[in-house]
Amino acid sequence: MPPELLAILAERFKAFAEPARLQVLYSLRGGEKSVNDLVALTGLGQANLSKHLQVLHAAGLVVRRREGAFAYHALADGDVLQLCDLVCGRLDKESRALLKALSR
Repeated sequence: MPPELLAILAERFKAFAEPARLQVLYSLRGGEKSVNDLVALTGLGQANLSKHLQVLHAAGLVVRRREGAFAYHALADGDVLQLCDLVCGRLDKESRALLKALSR
């Protein structure tokens, strides 16, 4: 893979490296949401949410649609969610195994 593509891939993975951004991605699972919807779902302040959305947009993980004064955000495609599910599913399995081992 060319170094330029690897750099783009690395930037996308960096976007996943923040819990608040993962929370935003999971909040978008059900479809398009307004900024106000995302504030309510995530508990993030609007300024903080906007900063995270900017990173997610720059990484190509989230798309934005404007309608008048409102902006609506959605996952760029289903692959984003599949990647989250894969990583989080693995983490869930590992944490369950660890809890089981600790309870012995």
